[in-house]
Amino acid sequence: MVRIMADENPSILNHVSIATNRMEDSLSFYDAVLGTVGAARLVEYPGGVAYGKAFPEFWVQPQPFDGGQAETANGIHFSFNAVSSKQVQDFYDAAIANGGTDDGPPGPRPDYGEPYYGCFVKDPDGHKLEATFWDENLAES
Repeated sequence: MVRIMADENPSILNHVSIATNRMEDSLSFYDAVLGTVGAARLVEYPGGVAYGKAFPEFWVQPQPFDGGQAETANGIHFSFNAVSSKQVQDFYDAAIANGGTDDGPPGPRPDYGEPYYGCFVKDPDGHKLEATFWDENLAES
């Protein structure tokens, strides 16, 4: 695992976590989907699995901390960086092939800016996900 010093990390977030009622299904889903954007399992223990490229950024846990049932939150989604429109398509295809559902197919989203290209899916528990590619070649000068 690559170590990034706090003053070098470009992200404003340390990590996010979601809970699932179907841990094995979710891990199979996220192994396939997050692999398309270069992320992998970095940490595993009985209380959760963390994915990332250089550090654990996205956690999947078998239940919420309070022990209740996992639920989705309306108005929340998680977006993952892609390096190309092909990677957005791969993310979408992997999601659909691994139990996810369509929530907006890959394509440009000019309302978000000319360089914006993305897709929207839901994981097997209904959590909303996105893959985003920002094509700097289309950005206004």
